[in-house]
Amino acid sequence: MEIRRAEARDIDGLNRLLRQVLEVHHKGRPDLFKGGVKKYTDEKLTEMTADDSKPIFAAFEDGELLGYAFCVIKQFPDDNILTDIKTLYIDDLCVDENSRGKHIGTALYEYVKGYAKSIGCYNITLNVWECNPSAKRFYEHLGLLPQKTGMEMLL
Repeated sequence: MEIRRAEARDIDGLNRLLRQVLEVHHKGRPDLFKGGVKKYTDEKLTEMTADDSKPIFAAFEDGELLGYAFCVIKQFPDDNILTDIKTLYIDDLCVDENSRGKHIGTALYEYVKGYAKSIGCYNITLNVWECNPSAKRFYEHLGLLPQKTGMEMLL
């Protein structure tokens, strides 16, 4: 398996996996997530693949994109209340539904973790939706612990 930064030439594969993630969220929370739509335009994805503050890492096997991790580097220098740490936030991590169970997600996460360490990050953060218990179990298995809890009341 090869893991590298995603490039503009990978957009078709990224779109395919982004659709899978969107459908999981739409099925779990159709009140919040639309189904059958596209998260990003191809132009936006092209821009994102070149943005060093928002690296996208992609896992390939035999040239086929099997997973990705959309990341955001966050830092709040001179903030009134937050310390000046650098955080790598995983905005989205997906493994193709037909390739799950092959440790691709674990390999992607470990790659991202190594990258975060190499650029001096203090921590890695992410959000996981309660409507996706398999993702929550996956992240717990990797050693991630809850940092905060988002709560809601439907009106």
